Amino acid sequence: GHKVTHSLRHTLAFSYKETAFKKVVQATMIRDRQHGPILELNRMFSSQARGSKDWSRTIFAQACSMLINVSSESFLLPHRAWKVRFVGESVDDVGGGYSESIAEMCEELQSGVLPLFILTPNGRVDNGVNRDCYLFNPAAISPEETNMFRFLGILMGISVRTGSPLALDIAPPMWKLLVGLPLSVDDLNEIDKDYMNGINFFRDLPNKEEEFGAIDMPFTTPGAAGQEVPLSSTYHRINLSNRDQYVQSALEYRLHEFDFQVQAVVEGLAKVIPVPLLSLFTGEELRTMVCGHPDIPLDMLKSVAVYKGVEYSSALVQWFWEILETFSRARDHSSCDLCGVEHDYHAT
Repeated sequence: GHKVTHSLRHTLAFSYKETAFKKVVQATMIRDRQHGPILELNRMFSSQARGSKDWSRTIFAQACSMLINVSSESFLLPHRAWKVRFVGESVDDVGGGYSESIAEMCEELQSGVLPLFILTPNGRVDNGVNRDCYLFNPAAISPEETNMFRFLGILMGISVRTGSPLALDIAPPMWKLLVGLPLSVDDLNEIDKDYMNGINFFRDLPNKEEEFGAIDMPFTTPGAAGQEVPLSSTYHRINLSNRDQYVQSALEYRLHEFDFQVQAVVEGLAKVIPVPLLSLFTGEELRTMVCGHPDIPLDMLKSVAVYKGVEYSSALVQWFWEILETFSRARDHSSCDLCGVEHDYHAT
């Protein structure tokens, strides 16, 4: 069975798999109500949280505490999974408050005020790919943090079910883990290039005792968050005789470093969508279902562009579009920030 799903994962076209998946989701949709429970969220608290680093006051934590034990039936709606009342604000939520609450949660997740995400090591040292992406924080293991990871899974599931993308820049290896695929050393290189350079250095050192004597390194490995992790109760220093075991132990730790957090997110996903069917998808495909398509067709961008103080036919505008066509995907995203266009869109 595992080999069959692995084969289908990489051979079936995404559009076909997504259509079949949506049919299953539609069959479990609850349509007899306009929205789920009513949440009273305090944005004054959340603004205070940003200054104090008290994540319990964030919109994300407030919503999590109210929704984490709600029956999964409330999350099977086609549109609004909850209705929002912002404390002290005279705004009736006809959809805008719900969308605002989710947008603010995504912003909080990536602002550093919540403990769930960390920037990739590549991003922290400004080297390699995925520098602007986030990893699940392997140090976030408390009961409260575990519940928040479950709530993150619920948010992802709601996004898939309702077709409302989340503005999250999560690194590709995390999506891979969420669909049940193991990480490889190539995945580690995508998030921590310097680490893999160090591992390769130890692996390829000549078999000379004096080489290791000169290095004198502890039998530990840096985790994704930068903390030193002991790898053995037997060995304390790396030497020629334990070099291979060190490399194997270090990689084993890093390849499974996020397992606890991934399991919690999957538990949340399972409250909203049929998780077993995710074995049909690649990590990138799940990312597309949750966050929308990473590529914005230039024709679509042109069709929604608004020009102020300049005409479409002007040389400046024509030059802008010509340059944009030559941009890479990363630069395309940066230009969209300048234009005020969101990074992702869902296929209709």
